[in-house]
Amino acid sequence: MKGRYLLGIDLGTSSVKVVLAEQDCRIIASAGAEYPILHPQPGFAEQDPEAWWQAAKAAVRTAVAQAGASDQIAAIGLSGQMHGTVLLDKHGHLLANAIIWPDQRSARQVQEITTLIGAERLYEIAGSPVSTGFQAASVRWVQQHQPDIWREVRMILPPKDYLRWRMTAVFATDPSDAAGALLCDEVERDWSGELLEQLRIDPSQLPPVQPSNLIAGHLTDEAASDLGLAAGIPVVTGAADTACSALGAGAVDSSKLLLTLSTGGQLLQPVERVHVDHRGRIHTFCSALEPAPQRAGWYHMGAILNAGMALRWLRDNLLGWQAPDAYDRMTARAEASPPGAQDLLFLPYLAGERTPHMDPTAKGVFFGLTLRHDQGDLIRAVMEGVVFAAYDAYQVLADLGTTPNSLILAGGGARSALWRRIVADVFNAPVQPLVGGEQSAIGALLLAGAGVGWFDLAQAARDQAQLGAPELPDVERHKMYRDRFVAFQALYARNQGHFS
Repeated sequence: MKGRYLLGIDLGTSSVKVVLAEQDCRIIASAGAEYPILHPQPGFAEQDPEAWWQAAKAAVRTAVAQAGASDQIAAIGLSGQMHGTVLLDKHGHLLANAIIWPDQRSARQVQEITTLIGAERLYEIAGSPVSTGFQAASVRWVQQHQPDIWREVRMILPPKDYLRWRMTAVFATDPSDAAGALLCDEVERDWSGELLEQLRIDPSQLPPVQPSNLIAGHLTDEAASDLGLAAGIPVVTGAADTACSALGAGAVDSSKLLLTLSTGGQLLQPVERVHVDHRGRIHTFCSALEPAPQRAGWYHMGAILNAGMALRWLRDNLLGWQAPDAYDRMTARAEASPPGAQDLLFLPYLAGERTPHMDPTAKGVFFGLTLRHDQGDLIRAVMEGVVFAAYDAYQVLADLGTTPNSLILAGGGARSALWRRIVADVFNAPVQPLVGGEQSAIGALLLAGAGVGWFDLAQAARDQAQLGAPELPDVERHKMYRDRFVAFQALYARNQGHFS
């Protein structure tokens, strides 16, 4: 096959990331380009899909120029932000800006959909509760508030599938992005006829659902000219960024739990069969892998809204530290505070909370402050509170029967020795930090390599994941944290009625 490199493109919320790799997934070049989130009205979050394309063009050209590889690309894989809604007319022209996942305009439509379908029936079919910013809710908002636009809609696409359509002139999506739309039958891994009928969406308005590593099309002459590549390169279907992130971290079977601590936090547990939470506390989505023995075709996902964001709030609003070494100083102060932060507890719900509470009214709380507490205690309490929140979300996964034997830590939290130690002690499990970044883009190029037959997808994901030395839990600290966690849960329960 012509070409020796794989190209992975991750269409994120704030920027596009591109990685170029050898057949063994060793990265030889990378690049990125940013684009804004548009807020035309309070609560609205939109992006111009043309800005995605322009950013992708710039980033791809930069990456291939670094490697001198414009004519050596064997295949292209795609990853992208979940839940977004791109609307095209019969000519393939954009009808409006894309509505993306942080958008809050569809709160009433979320309630309507849940009432119309029935909460338990919705969970049974789609695996998850619907939320604002999800495609199902955004489409219903357009139907009701922009009927002139809705009458012209001929195709509804998630973000990454718009990018691939620009590359190949082929409409398609994959099970992970279909699941993120909340219009998918999780078991069948295809659009749900029942949901589409209830929400007045014609099946012809949605792209066909096909495996993530299937070749969806080939780079057109026009797209090749724009990207600075050769025409005819195979482009695989691709997957949602969370599904690609799991590939990049090697989390492809139920023995692995992936915890990402960045601005917010996510727990991702690969599972080999659909098992939804009928209380709607977590999401069950299709993964980038087709179901098979020892190959997780789905994943459970719990989300916490405040992780690194809580630490940044403390830095900016209380400490006022702005020097480049501010986080290093904070960690040093926290290290000087004993585990348990001298009995100081912190609820990190500065922007509400999702798993397990699904409570947008939840608030942050420092509890137990005394004259003896100093900056280090506050910093450590915030770090411990974030991990307690993640562990609280994990309890839902445990309720559903998850029994991972290892925990992979990703995001900025993976680079903090203190946070690694706290996670190991709270979860009472060995913690392996993921080394390197851009795991969603790496997942995309893994899909590309599997699509052209270079390797088995699951095995390649396991092989390429670079994990650091495990952080082992301390028995006595875990006992202490176990008691502190009970107090953490009780603190939310006692104050829940006061937050609103």
